Amino acid sequence: MSRLVLALVLVLVATGVALVLQRRRPDAPTQRTWAVPTQLDRDDFPGVDAEWLVAIFTSATCSTCAGVLERAEPLRSDQVAVVDVELTAQRALHERYHVDAVPTLVVADAAGVVVASHVGPVSTSELWSTLATVRGDG
Repeated sequence: MSRLVLALVLVLVATGVALVLQRRRPDAPTQRTWAVPTQLDRDDFPGVDAEWLVAIFTSATCSTCAGVLERAEPLRSDQVAVVDVELTAQRALHERYHVDAVPTLVVADAAGVVVASHVGPVSTSELWSTLATVRGDG
């Protein structure tokens, strides 16, 4: 019987220590999340007549942006408008859509609803796959 009481006391002490240690553990540092627009006004961008808009928010000083823009350019067609929204030249659009990280690539439908996005570097195969998926091609 005394062993059972001793075991119970040890379990209670271990539980108490675990609770104290858990409370003393600091929260994880706050992580930054990048804002990606969920809706675009298609009149803000050239190619308003195209069914799909691929808008790439870039900066002239960003080498990664140049690569994303280069990989997105072959998507351009009668159905797909590809637009470079460079920060210095079009700061108002970056501010309007609260884009605070470049490159940010968004794919919007004819109504301006953003149906896909990528923040940071993206490969050619990812871009083609994204467009095929949103268009229902694959």
